[in-house]
Amino acid sequence: MDPIKQLIDGFAAFTRRSYRAGNPYMRLVKQGQSPRIALVACSDSRVDPSLTLDCDPGDLFVIRNVGALVPPCEPDGAYHGTSAALEFAVCGLKVEHVVVMGHALCGGMQALVQGQADASSNGFIHRWVSLAEPALERARELTADAGAEALASCCEQEAVKLSLDNLVTFPWVRERLADGSLELHGWYFDLPAGQLLGYDQESEAFVRLA
Repeated sequence: MDPIKQLIDGFAAFTRRSYRAGNPYMRLVKQGQSPRIALVACSDSRVDPSLTLDCDPGDLFVIRNVGALVPPCEPDGAYHGTSAALEFAVCGLKVEHVVVMGHALCGGMQALVQGQADASSNGFIHRWVSLAEPALERARELTADAGAEALASCCEQEAVKLSLDNLVTFPWVRERLADGSLELHGWYFDLPAGQLLGYDQESEAFVRLA
């Protein structure tokens, strides 16, 4: 089937199912969104958060980019899509949780590990994933001679931790953390194993959640 026609047919099926009296989706349309969770995820087509976390429309405010990265706060007048979405979620929607969810087999992190990411490059992808250079350096220290696969996996997890650190550079995140109205979470979706891991600050390790 033509992939575009498949999307159009899918939309038709969605409207038949959802645009009916009494359907919860209609309440969202009329009342507006009020998600309690903002989730930063990768653009990878295999890790759609609404599907992998079995959520309904309105449950998540999803921010997706290459590598599920959160940049540091940089009020420099440039364009910052991820930062703008986070600001809307934290300050506008007043979400109670921000989750950063990295994943295994991440193409962006693999490009970084394989030395294909260069901040001086004119390519958007290379410059973007170079944000995770500190994560790669830390992963190299932790894995030593463990091999490329272990290095990539460790880098993916260290990138989640780096994004959590970068979240705290935003003043409005710090304010919400200080008054106890916001919590930050670092998750890692292990695709091959079908497991969800969460970063535990006390043990400084990722532990299995589900």
